Amino acid sequence: MKKVAIGFFIFVALLFAAAALVPLLFKDKIKLALDKEIARNINAEVVYQTDDVSLSLFRNFPNLSLGVENLSVIGKDSFATDTLARIPSFRMGLNLMSVISGDELKVNSITLNEPVIRLLVLKSGKANWDIMIDDSTAAETPEDTLASDFRMAIKGWEVNNGTLYYDDLSIPFGMVGYNVNHTGSGDFEKDVFDMKSQTTAERFTMTYDGANYIENARLNADVTMAMDLNQYLYTFKDNNIRINEFPFKFDGTILMPDEAIDFDLTFAATETDFRNVLSVVPGMYSEQFEDIKTDGKLSFEGYMKGRMLDTLMPGYGMDLKVINGMFKYPDLPEAARNINVDMSVDSKDGELANTNVEVRQFHLDLGKNPVDAKAVIKGLDKTMLVDGNVKANVDLAEITKVFPVEDMTLRGLLKVDANAKGTYSETSMPVIDADLNLTNGYVKSKDFPAPIQQLNMVTNVRNTTGNTDDTRINIERFNMNLDGEPLEGRMLIQGIDQPAFDGRIKGILDLTKLTKIFPLENMTLSGRINADVAAKGKMSDIEDEKYNNITANGTMAVSNLNFVSTDLPQGMKISKANATFNNERINLQNMSGYLGKSDIQANGSLSNYVGYALADNQPLRGTFNISSNRFDVNEWLVDENTGAPVEETASEGVVEVPANLDVALNIDAKQVLYENLKLNNMTGQVQVKDKIARLNKVSFNTLGATFATSGSYNTQSLQHPLFDMKLDIQDLGFKEAFDAFNTVQAFAPIAKVLEGKFSTNFAFAGELGQNMVPVFQTLDGEGVIKVLRAAVRNVPIVDKISSLTHFEELRNFVIENKIIDAQIVDGKFIVKPFKMDVGNVGMSVGGSTSADGGIDYITALDVPAGKVGRELNTRLSSLLGNESLANSERVTLKLNVGGTYSDPRVSLAGGSVKEKAADMVQSVVKNKLDEAKQQVDQRRQQLQDSVQNELVRKRQEVERKAQQELDKKRAEAEQQIKKQATDKVGGFLRQLTKPAATPDTTKAGANQ
Repeated sequence: MKKVAIGFFIFVALLFAAAALVPLLFKDKIKLALDKEIARNINAEVVYQTDDVSLSLFRNFPNLSLGVENLSVIGKDSFATDTLARIPSFRMGLNLMSVISGDELKVNSITLNEPVIRLLVLKSGKANWDIMIDDSTAAETPEDTLASDFRMAIKGWEVNNGTLYYDDLSIPFGMVGYNVNHTGSGDFEKDVFDMKSQTTAERFTMTYDGANYIENARLNADVTMAMDLNQYLYTFKDNNIRINEFPFKFDGTILMPDEAIDFDLTFAATETDFRNVLSVVPGMYSEQFEDIKTDGKLSFEGYMKGRMLDTLMPGYGMDLKVINGMFKYPDLPEAARNINVDMSVDSKDGELANTNVEVRQFHLDLGKNPVDAKAVIKGLDKTMLVDGNVKANVDLAEITKVFPVEDMTLRGLLKVDANAKGTYSETSMPVIDADLNLTNGYVKSKDFPAPIQQLNMVTNVRNTTGNTDDTRINIERFNMNLDGEPLEGRMLIQGIDQPAFDGRIKGILDLTKLTKIFPLENMTLSGRINADVAAKGKMSDIEDEKYNNITANGTMAVSNLNFVSTDLPQGMKISKANATFNNERINLQNMSGYLGKSDIQANGSLSNYVGYALADNQPLRGTFNISSNRFDVNEWLVDENTGAPVEETASEGVVEVPANLDVALNIDAKQVLYENLKLNNMTGQVQVKDKIARLNKVSFNTLGATFATSGSYNTQSLQHPLFDMKLDIQDLGFKEAFDAFNTVQAFAPIAKVLEGKFSTNFAFAGELGQNMVPVFQTLDGEGVIKVLRAAVRNVPIVDKISSLTHFEELRNFVIENKIIDAQIVDGKFIVKPFKMDVGNVGMSVGGSTSADGGIDYITALDVPAGKVGRELNTRLSSLLGNESLANSERVTLKLNVGGTYSDPRVSLAGGSVKEKAADMVQSVVKNKLDEAKQQVDQRRQQLQDSVQNELVRKRQEVERKAQQELDKKRAEAEQQIKKQATDKVGGFLRQLTKPAATPDTTKAGANQ
């Protein structure tokens, strides 16, 4: 956190150093200087506006006041979407003479109003506040020598009503402070000085590994630190930190000579009343805490010693003792007494695997109910050695005499007796013997007067060997009565990795009553379920699809079920539904209700439901018949960020077809609303399997036409979702088609002005973009379009042809019963040549429209020679050369049509007295089609070559690594052989040179 403070102060100083380099009265120049200093020293995006920079001599006279409003700092690379700081108001009080002299910028005050600062450390150890460009990098950039001579001299700073987030994913540790107020002072002109600070937070939360150890506490910290900037050494002096009513202090030093941080700290409570530590127990510190009577003593101390660098952590430890603690709420008759705690946490090197937790004693009496626990845990990583026990005999009615439980009545006897000893890991469990029994339980809530009665539960957990598969969890009996309606059940689970199960639940569950007693957060649930369901089997049989070994049966009746949540704001209502169960399937009967505002009726069956519920890779199979009078799809098209209905343009993101579904939905809907379309009398089937949704013979009426379609939507690759579609459309209006379909808008914009109807039978396929709109360049398809009737008038292309040829009859004409063949190749809509007669003018037309609106058509006109005007005749003669027009009755004009539909370009490209118009167009269009197909083939070949080259590269890389590993093992083997040979030779030589044993003559002489 020290680096954050230093980096912050340097960043602040850089802003104002740049401001002092330019004439202070010009905002544009001020921003230019600020931007220059930021670019040279800050590796982050700093956002502010010129109009938000202000200077004043009157705000803090005789000092100069410099302010920046609405300042934001946004990270780069891994933190590109992360806002490090958002500061609505940022202000400095500058020593006026230091600004004028220009050799040293003295900052008398820094004020931040309502800042929001988010500090984040990734699992890799990379921090989002590490935004300062180091000196070596900055030195490579040409810079203003005057700016580099500035030396910062910060005197004091202030933060008002700030919010601070800190989230370290590498530990994992987090904290957050709300309504943070902070003041600090220090003479940064000196290398050695005292820095004083005072910090308060209205709400302070600290979490570790997902658990809140301090929650919504008040923080007050008054700290003085000795600062040695030459050695980067910071020493705690006078300090007092208080969380709620728990005061403690630090002693020791923090050394930061480089990227590493060296800690040598101790901390201890400065008061010894039990009341102090009680105030930080979650749920205890409230408005009533001031009136709670307490007694008892405590001691609390700890240390942090060692180096922090990347994933390296310092050692740490903590000891807590509570002696004869007691607390009593003033309005309750009983007290919690005899609270005695003796526990420690210790890790010499900071590693979780080497962290030891020892609870030598934990005891309290809740009224007349004793609770005892002991535990020793060695290692908090993947492997833990555990030795502990918990014993409690609690009358729930006694608890409400000790703790305030608002608006709820509790009764019943709860007995807990649990022992665990051994190793916990992925493959082993401690030896466990645990019993949890509840007898004659009773729960009554103020919001619902009918209580839960006769609540009984007998549960035991056993493991006698330490093997995970020998774990046995047995809920022998569970029963309760809610407002006269019984519910009972049992469950036995044997094994952890491949569990066997045997359970049953029977009775009535009134969700309306239950959720009034136990309210659900961000969710509304009501209704009744009457069930009698039993299941028995092994998970291994489910995974192997040996469903004959599974026993499952039962019935379930649902009535008036209502469900609304933040994830399903539209809500779901099931008026009634009946289901029967057996080993293989669930049969759903007579289901009726609403999804949002849309009514639905359904029946059908599901199979493999046990595998789907209990295994990750098992599909849910089934067939359903679904009907609706009016289904509004638009209600479910909501923006993921706001929850508001989407606009007509599709929201970003591919809709994924679930991977673990294999179901067929037979649909019969009288009306379906989709965007601005009303689809009437929809029937057909939707099949979902392998992340592909298939439409089979889906038909409906809309826009006055009849639609029949089949196709598929494939999301096996979310980056490149695919679709294919076969359409059979009858009697659709041109204008209606243009308004409703983006493919018509892209490939046939002429439909916008045509009056009439057409039918089509067309098949096409391609890729969808991330906005669920077709990527037109990937489309391929073919089909026929039958123009039933089309009145052509005010069409730009036809008007340009008429203007060029002076054939006025071409401006307005009618096409009837004309069949047009078309293809989509390489993202181009290619119209094959077709003929029609307009008066005594024969027309042949063919060409293509690209997705970007470009058109490339050839039009051949077969006209009487006498209709060709003088100007056109002259141009045509020059194009025909030796061909004679004088004796020809008819002539063919060849016209090129380019540009766009709204701005077409028409030119005379040639003509003939011999070649027929149809043949002239046919040859040109064939060339265009062949060229488009060739481009597609080339792109496919390039893709295949790219894939093949990548496969070859990967194979060569694998072979290279395998060869390196083989060479390494061969070298190690040769080295080992040499070593063994050397050892043997050396041993042999040592035996040869070993001196002979010398007799012990002293013993021999003694025996003579």
